[in-house]
Amino acid sequence: MTRQRSSFFTLVLLAGLGILLSACSSPGTRVVLLPQDNGQPSAVEVHTRGGERVLSQPYQRAIALASSTRAPRVDEVDPARVRAENQSLFDLRPPKPEHYVVHFGAGGILVTSASQQIMDAALANALARSGGDIVITGHTDTVGPGPRNDELSRLRALEVRQMFIDRGFPAERIEATGRGERELAVTTPDEVEEPLNRRVVIEVR
Repeated sequence: MTRQRSSFFTLVLLAGLGILLSACSSPGTRVVLLPQDNGQPSAVEVHTRGGERVLSQPYQRAIALASSTRAPRVDEVDPARVRAENQSLFDLRPPKPEHYVVHFGAGGILVTSASQQIMDAALANALARSGGDIVITGHTDTVGPGPRNDELSRLRALEVRQMFIDRGFPAERIEATGRGERELAVTTPDEVEEPLNRRVVIEVR
């Protein structure tokens, strides 16, 4: 849970936390909890000298006056009004992450020919974002022992990472990891070949 001290006097949008902070008419803070883009629940604690309140529902608002010795007051705000009054801040939010999936042949680390265009699209998106980075996660199907698949998925992720580097994307802005057969795209029993599970997921953010 995120804790946010009520000591702000300017209008700020914390996009990563889904929180809108703004100044009250008298010195203090208003905190509005925004909905997460992925629909997941979130919460924030607002603290003052007089106590604390927890916001756990989208568009709940805590009002904390700097001179008050009471806990923040909590109410709800109209979503349309929040956006209308703070549109310039919403415009500053970074673009949402984009996800791409490329596939591999059985037991190998070579991207299928059909995935080359997907790689091109992911690279173009990443290069178009100022300061954007790439997170690459490798996966396998259930054929073979777990430790071997962990290593195979890591090698697949590293292969895709190198392909981006070879095309000019900065190496320091690419993270690569392997998840083996832990997160199957298609659920299968053990020792089942499934092309959709032999994949790398590319997150451009």
